[in-house]
Amino acid sequence: MVIDTLSNAGKYSCLHPLFGKAFEYIQSQDLETIAPGNYEIDGDSLKAAVFDKIGKTKAESLQKFECHNKYIDIQVCIRGNEQIGWKPRQTCHDLKVEYNPEKDVSFYNDEPDMYFQLTGQQFVIFFPEDVHAPMISEGEVKKLVIKVKV
Repeated sequence: MVIDTLSNAGKYSCLHPLFGKAFEYIQSQDLETIAPGNYEIDGDSLKAAVFDKIGKTKAESLQKFECHNKYIDIQVCIRGNEQIGWKPRQTCHDLKVEYNPEKDVSFYNDEPDMYFQLTGQQFVIFFPEDVHAPMISEGEVKKLVIKVKV
């Protein structure tokens, strides 16, 4: 997992061949006005989704304590304050839902080891080994999620 601000995004392009293109896409958008929806960036290899909605309680978010096998998530908080739970996959022991290859997701019943907060212009990168519970907030959160094929 990586947590940083968009102003430092260029430092992470070396971590994956598509990260440069992903961060280029993020920088080219007017994040305040981009409409909620799904966006194709580079076919199945790089795609985006924008959400603008009321956050969840911790309990609601933990119902979908998730991780992915085929995609890395770059999650950008555009507006609001979002708390996210995290735990390494190798220490999760209570699988809730088996891996669904069509949706690229597994769910766990485990509790996060830690919670952190993202605010505007901050991002987190979740690799397949990162189990996460996003969108915990009492207010509205606008975020951009870039899916990067592993």
